[in-house]
Amino acid sequence: MSWHPAEQAVCEDIGSCDPVDLVIQPTVHDLGGFQVRRVLPVAKRRMVGPFIFFDHMGPAVLPPEQPINVRPHPHIGLSTLTWLFEGTIMHRDSLGFAQEITPGEVNWMTAGKGIVHSERTPERLMGQANPLSGLQVWMALPKAHEETDPSFQHYKADALPVVDGDGVRAVVVAGTAWGQTAPVSVFTETLYADVTLRAGATLTVGTEHEERAIYPLSGRLEIDGEAFDPGAMLALKPGLSVDVKAADTAHLVLIGGAAMDGPRHIWWNFVHSDKERIEQAKADWREGRFAKVPGDEEEFIPLPEDR
Repeated sequence: MSWHPAEQAVCEDIGSCDPVDLVIQPTVHDLGGFQVRRVLPVAKRRMVGPFIFFDHMGPAVLPPEQPINVRPHPHIGLSTLTWLFEGTIMHRDSLGFAQEITPGEVNWMTAGKGIVHSERTPERLMGQANPLSGLQVWMALPKAHEETDPSFQHYKADALPVVDGDGVRAVVVAGTAWGQTAPVSVFTETLYADVTLRAGATLTVGTEHEERAIYPLSGRLEIDGEAFDPGAMLALKPGLSVDVKAADTAHLVLIGGAAMDGPRHIWWNFVHSDKERIEQAKADWREGRFAKVPGDEEEFIPLPEDR
């Protein structure tokens, strides 16, 4: 790989031109029939841009007796996005939205000062085996927007910009990439793209975004002569343009954006810059002060410390 003068200066400043700054190995949890790989947060990298939580679900086939039943639970201080490769999840929230999450479509929920939602297998799919494979991410909100009003957006696959050519096909899921901007209303500079590469094709990850990371889902990747297999997140060094070559047909997601404006606290489903605000959210949930989810009012997930 050849370096431009500005990138060479970056290398000299940090003492290394290795484009992969950190390899993040996920922790694997078995949820009774399918695995979830939690990639973020980790001790060495709490966030990548606004991304503060990154889970890889499946792939799995859920048996008929094991539907998805995530009961109503609260969030503050973040936006959530579920990006499915297989399967269907019914989203309901306290704003009154009821929307199926399906592969290739964006459900974007902003919690802000508080929202409650549930995720379940749709009624029409109950009693049958159902596939499940996808990513769930949380994005921290900048301090100026942590207490924004909650909101929900849904976009069909054909509303998302696609960059296609030279063996590379990239769907811009949120934020901006390669001159394209997704319709989702983000609150800070964001990068989220789903990329497929033909064998031998090269994806160039430029320096438009301050922080960037690659999560390979399938296929072996080569970066600066080093091979990487699927399953670990590759946090890229800031300031360097990076060429990612597919040794064989590959599928990956690319995330990132501007560094967040200070650290964030995470407790259960709450994210905030102020610990006291999280304590208030805990009390509000315990005392029933969050709004109910229309159509899903009977159940809820209690605070972990109250179980």
